Amino acid sequence: QVQLVESGGGLVQPGGSLRLSCATSGFTLDYYAIGWFRQAPGMEREGVSCISNIEGSTYYADSVKGRFAISRDNANDTVYLQMNRLKPDDTAVYYCAADLGSRFEVGTWHEYDYWGQGTQVTVSS
Repeated sequence: QVQLVESGGGLVQPGGSLRLSCATSGFTLDYYAIGWFRQAPGMEREGVSCISNIEGSTYYADSVKGRFAISRDNANDTVYLQMNRLKPDDTAVYYCAADLGSRFEVGTWHEYDYWGQGTQVTVSS
């Protein structure tokens, strides 16, 4: 059974940091690209970052470039999203998703096969 479970969300002040984790099971992580998406109330789900399979190339939305960093630990079946210098506009539910094969951009949520349940990130003073 394929599972992706996000954790690490919470309430943080502007300028603070959080690290999200995406624990995977039921499939071989090495073969999959993993993306992080977010969705704020009333907004479309938007791609934040993606890490491709094998070579681990990384991609970011312009809004988070230079502040967020994605990484993967295939041995422990986990993908991380380090979020620094957080802003109120980063407030959203964050989801991780898996797509079989290589990716060369974050893309849209329609392109991913499996999803986690999401974790809430709130940036507020």
